[in-house]
Amino acid sequence: MDLNWLRDFICLGRTLSFTRAAAERNITQSAFSRRIKSLESWTGVALIDRASFPVTLTPEGEQFLPVAKEAVAQLLGARQAIRDQDLGDNPFLRFAVLHTISVNFLAAKIEELEHSIANLRTKVISDSLSTCCQLLSDGACDFLLCYRHPGSALVLDESQFSRKDIAVDKLLPVAQTKKAKSEKWTLPGSEQSHMPYLAYDRASFLGNVVEHITSNRSTHFDIRYVDSLVEAIKRRTLSGGGIAWLPYSSVKSELGRGELINIGDDSWETTMDLSLFCSPERLDSIGLQLWESFD
Repeated sequence: MDLNWLRDFICLGRTLSFTRAAAERNITQSAFSRRIKSLESWTGVALIDRASFPVTLTPEGEQFLPVAKEAVAQLLGARQAIRDQDLGDNPFLRFAVLHTISVNFLAAKIEELEHSIANLRTKVISDSLSTCCQLLSDGACDFLLCYRHPGSALVLDESQFSRKDIAVDKLLPVAQTKKAKSEKWTLPGSEQSHMPYLAYDRASFLGNVVEHITSNRSTHFDIRYVDSLVEAIKRRTLSGGGIAWLPYSSVKSELGRGELINIGDDSWETTMDLSLFCSPERLDSIGLQLWESFD
């Protein structure tokens, strides 16, 4: 038995698509199919009805899916408990979070909560949104803190978790002020002078959100740099490397000091909900205090 077989099956049970599930699991479809076949060989029954479109779970697959979810959650929970044994009586509450949210929101929030929740101990895991969603689904973290936007669906079965929308952030197009004024950078750009563009990887959450903003509009960009990290793109923007869409929370200070300038009107911006997910029934008393503190 390979733990990844269970994770693959859980993903397939949610998406009912070999293509999408393989993409979410970041493996080729052929490799993904082989792993599902290996799991079926291990169980001794067919778990997937491949004759239907989209594929469906067989009755045996329906019966096995909650078992697989619980097995993954218990294994990862036991692993974390063992790792935490030498760190004191109070276990760590684990947050899976995008790096930019960790830097610009969560660190300060945790510092605030430490004054009101006794014995609070936290561990922050910063990663891509798909990985953070997988960690919550697998029970490898207690909380998922992420952005939500209509232009980029979460890789998560939201019906399985409780959610609180705790804040709103804005994604807006900015550039270094001096450079933008001297080069006359303003959206949508012109055919005569394409603006250097610092882009997110298209597979990333923010890459999808920017695509949602720009897909039906005429733009004149020259992509110079691609990254998935907000802080890396922000650094290039501050050095005058080009224009970029950045969360307001990450550039509030720079906009206030005049180091960055908004290069578009409101139609080039969008809002994103900052949402917290968890399974309250799995939290201890300190975890429940933390959950309630986000009201």
